[in-house]
Amino acid sequence: MDAYFETTIESFDKTRIWYRRMGSGALTLMLCDGVGCDGYVWKYLIPYFEGRYRLIHWNYRGHGRSGPPAEPDRLGIEECAEDLMAVMDHAGVDEPAVLLGHSMGVQVILEFVHRWPERVRALVPLTGSYGKAVDHVHDADWLKKLFPLIREAGVRFGRQLQPLLRELFRSEFAFWYARKFEINESLIRREDFFPYLEHLSRMDPVIFLKTLEGAARHTAEPYLPEIRVPTLIVAGTHDRFTPYWLSQRMHALIPGSELLTLPLGSHTAPIELPELVNLRIERFLRELEAKK
Repeated sequence: MDAYFETTIESFDKTRIWYRRMGSGALTLMLCDGVGCDGYVWKYLIPYFEGRYRLIHWNYRGHGRSGPPAEPDRLGIEECAEDLMAVMDHAGVDEPAVLLGHSMGVQVILEFVHRWPERVRALVPLTGSYGKAVDHVHDADWLKKLFPLIREAGVRFGRQLQPLLRELFRSEFAFWYARKFEINESLIRREDFFPYLEHLSRMDPVIFLKTLEGAARHTAEPYLPEIRVPTLIVAGTHDRFTPYWLSQRMHALIPGSELLTLPLGSHTAPIELPELVNLRIERFLRELEAKK
């Protein structure tokens, strides 16, 4: 197994992007996070697969250890796809890679395969939408209607409120709220989910909102039927951020795609049901290797 390696590189517009490389193998798995995340969702996936494959995990611009862009509006899905290309090039990923995306990461990998299909071996979208990320939260349109006001207020006052937000996200109230209204409290463990809240507490709220705005306006739906690489969609029936029917629609639009349905799984299914998720992805990857 290769030694652990991490570094920070310059992307296409000089933004500093951090990534880490683990494991070794014939296939490379690129791990793409959700908005406001810095890797918590891969807690069980990385140790499961790093003995067999090379894994590369990176942070979006303004997230985790990556720097913010010089131009504050360059925080969209398109820029994230460009950053992913920069990471792959720097890491020497010459063969087509398997792209795994969680939440907003689904949009990132779908945008990437649209632009550079020759660099993609397969796709694994996990509990995420193919586009317009705020339109169907809780299967309602209230966030879609309110988001312009939230964004405007957040951009104007978010940094002044950051100390208050930091304490709020680190509080037990935040975890209680998430368990009651967003994730499956019977399956989640505090130590698995709290790192997400910790990272949110450290994030610049303006960067978070502008990144979410990019996900809100982007959609890959028009080119889903053009995808020709093997695709395994992972979806939870209790996902309140990206309702299950969105994954069913993505499955219907991507030719030959497979759908793993996780009964009771929520938006954080990879850490709620890690054994089931990892075993199904392992089977998908073994079948992929057998076809080569």
